[in-house]
Amino acid sequence: MKYILLISIFFLSACSIKNYEHTQTKIIIIKSPKIKFSDLGYIRNSNENIELELFIAGKAVEKISVNHLICVSEGCMSKSGFNEDYLNSSYPDEMLQNILLAREIYGGKNIIKTVDGFEQNIQDTHVDIQYKVGLHVVFFKDRKNNIIFKIKDTNE
Repeated sequence: MKYILLISIFFLSACSIKNYEHTQTKIIIIKSPKIKFSDLGYIRNSNENIELELFIAGKAVEKISVNHLICVSEGCMSKSGFNEDYLNSSYPDEMLQNILLAREIYGGKNIIKTVDGFEQNIQDTHVDIQYKVGLHVVFFKDRKNNIIFKIKDTNE
C-alpha cells in the first residue's frame, strides 16, 4: 500500500506547480494532427522544466508542462507517448523541449551555424524536417508529417 502511495505522489508531482526563472510572451503557431493553434502564448522555464501556456483572445486554452513527463489538459504521459499522440512517434523524446528552448534537435545532426543561430535539415524515411533558430524566431516544419511550430518574439 505504501508503494502505491509513493508512486502516486511521484506521478502527481510531475504536474505540480513549478517556480520558473524565465517567462517570455511569444506569438506561437502550432499545426499537428492533434493541435491547431495560432495566437499568443507564454513560455516559462527553469533548467529542464518548461511550461507552454496557450491563449486565444486572452483566455487560456491549453497548458503543456514538460519535465520528466509531459502534462496536458488530458493528463500526463511519457515524452515518447506525447510524441506518438501529438507529434510523430519517430521523433526523439526531447523534441518538444528542444524546440521550445530553441536548442538543436537530433543531437545536432546536419547543423549549419548562421549569423544569428543555426539551421538543420533532416530527412529520412520518417521525417523531412526544416528547422531554423534565429535571434527572434524558431521555425520547425516536418513536410512528411504536416507538423509546424513557429515561435516568434512579440516585438518583431
